Amino acid sequence: MPSYKSTPLYGGALVCDLPANFADVSQIREVPDHQEVWIDKDGFTSIVFDINERIGEKGSSPEIDGRALTTHLEEVVGDDIDRVKVWNTTPTLFSRLDEDIPAYTLIATMAPRSSPETERRSSPDFTALIMTLVRLEREMTDILITINVPHIKGEYDEEDVDLELGKQGKLIGDAVDYAAKIWETFKVKDWGLFAEI
Repeated sequence: MPSYKSTPLYGGALVCDLPANFADVSQIREVPDHQEVWIDKDGFTSIVFDINERIGEKGSSPEIDGRALTTHLEEVVGDDIDRVKVWNTTPTLFSRLDEDIPAYTLIATMAPRSSPETERRSSPDFTALIMTLVRLEREMTDILITINVPHIKGEYDEEDVDLELGKQGKLIGDAVDYAAKIWETFKVKDWGLFAEI
């Protein structure tokens, strides 16, 4: 079981528990102001927080929010959307946010683009995405939390992963645990953050 530490995000305006072995990428390279990126020091998994302008019409319903989630997924994967398979989408409850704030999570996989160049490099067999969307209508903001889980040959047990059969394997299982910990501990300490970005 990984250990977690309470982690301030966006200068402490947001806070949640992240795995203790994840490092802040902004200490290594520049990260856009609307993003926080954390990466596993012992692996390839990353957790990305994005504060975006809210997408879609007023109000909230599974249809409106579902379309917004799809749009965000398309923006994250770009031209690779045709190689993405969404396995499930579920409403998500954040323990430390008001119950009336809608949130949804999807689990998807993205196949690599095949080319002779990627064959030579250690490109992933596939990348799993666990993407959670928090809809803050009053703040006209969508918070997107994406856990990227590249599966590189030799770094995972291929026998353990078959999403069609419900077998997630260790890497995706760990990422689901990270997501659950974020849903449990994510808190907004300074709502003024959303006026600034």
